[in-house]
Amino acid sequence: MNARNTKTMVAGIKLGIFTLASILVTGLLAVIMGHFGLGGETSYHALFSSASMLKKGDDVRVAGVSVGQVSGVEIHDRSAAMVSFKVRNDVPVTTATRADVRFLNLVGDRYLALSEGEAGAPKLASNGTIPLGHTTPSLNLTDLFNGFQPLFQALSPHDVNELSLNLVRVLQGEGGTIQGLLSKTASLTNSLADRDQLIGDVVKNLSSLLGTVDDHHKELDSLVVQLRQWLGNLAKDRNVIGSSLQNISTLTADLADLLTQSRPYLKSDIVQLQRVMAILTKPKNKAVLDEALHRLPELFAKQVRIGSYGSWYNYYLCDFTGRIILPKFLNIPGLSAIQNQLNDLSFHSTAKRCS
Repeated sequence: MNARNTKTMVAGIKLGIFTLASILVTGLLAVIMGHFGLGGETSYHALFSSASMLKKGDDVRVAGVSVGQVSGVEIHDRSAAMVSFKVRNDVPVTTATRADVRFLNLVGDRYLALSEGEAGAPKLASNGTIPLGHTTPSLNLTDLFNGFQPLFQALSPHDVNELSLNLVRVLQGEGGTIQGLLSKTASLTNSLADRDQLIGDVVKNLSSLLGTVDDHHKELDSLVVQLRQWLGNLAKDRNVIGSSLQNISTLTADLADLLTQSRPYLKSDIVQLQRVMAILTKPKNKAVLDEALHRLPELFAKQVRIGSYGSWYNYYLCDFTGRIILPKFLNIPGLSAIQNQLNDLSFHSTAKRCS
């Protein structure tokens, strides 16, 4: 046998050992997690006044050790719940055995707990039923937590979870003592007592605020009365307000139509306005516009004075400034001198009305 065949055989043996070990470990995990008993199991029933949240597949435990699982939950006589479960054959279930529904965690998972009961009782027959007097339903956590709600509001989530779990365990008889629970509660309330200075400051500030409100109680009373009257008037005019809202809706629709129709014209006007502004921003045109705006107040004052005589306007020529341009084709001697004089023609009337 050559070296290559030897290596292949060794690798195959290793792969076989690994595969066998994996199958064994997987099977063991399946048995543990799936609660598959290697021995036989016996079926029983238990009658409860309430089996809330207990469901098929939940654990059946004795002293905290899983010995079986719940196989079904159904209504019995419209007022009770019949729980069917299976346990290993080596677990003794007698006519005195007690069955309790307990919380597995604070999320709400349950399990069925069996306890021995009175010693020396006869063994319960297969498919036998544990009576209602030997069963206890689960705790009502809603009522329990509502009672501790003021304390829980002042604690951190971690402390709330720890205290809640201790409460459930003590009340279910799973371990711990009342003394231990009280000591835990005392340690948590001590942490609240350490904040007494902060609480005192809050109460002090609140007292100051209430004092300020009391000093202005008349103004506050007047405000409340006026607010009540205003709301009463609004209630009286609710029909008018309602119809106005309908009219506002119609007005909004009409305005939207108007804006839609006028949008093309507005767009054209904005384009032309941009062109006008571009012209006016030129230095030469800007100077002319500044001069016109500068003379506008005086012009308005004169218009008011002119129109104050009646429903007509009297116009008088008080100032003139201009020039006359002669045709260039005229062949007149001294035309240039005459044109220079005509380029600056102006006069001002000294009449009293022109002052």
